[in-house]
Amino acid sequence: MLSPGFRSLMWYLLRGTRGGPNRLRILEELNQSPANAHQLSSALNLDYRTVRHHLRLLEQNGAVARPVGDAYAAPYELSPYLAEHFQDVREALQSRRGLVPSTRGARTFRRDLGAFR
Repeated sequence: MLSPGFRSLMWYLLRGTRGGPNRLRILEELNQSPANAHQLSSALNLDYRTVRHHLRLLEQNGAVARPVGDAYAAPYELSPYLAEHFQDVREALQSRRGLVPSTRGARTFRRDLGAFR
């Protein structure tokens, strides 16, 4: 089950901004297998700098991680919390109501996310 803060954060990242559809495409690709920015750019037919921008935003918000650090061409993967709840996010995006902001808020989730890292 999605926590209210996580639901709010995913709503903002995937539905509440213009770049949301591309971020969702990136997350779907990373759900299949880890990849670096160049690989994602090629697979999704997106500009490399656009992919880097979205990855940076997703990483800052705890949706993706780089397990080997900031090494050149290091692959990204879904964060452990998102990987565990990715199907719930998909279902929420496909439901009639979709992801709706909670009263708890994304900031609270980001604070709570520290316990999962």
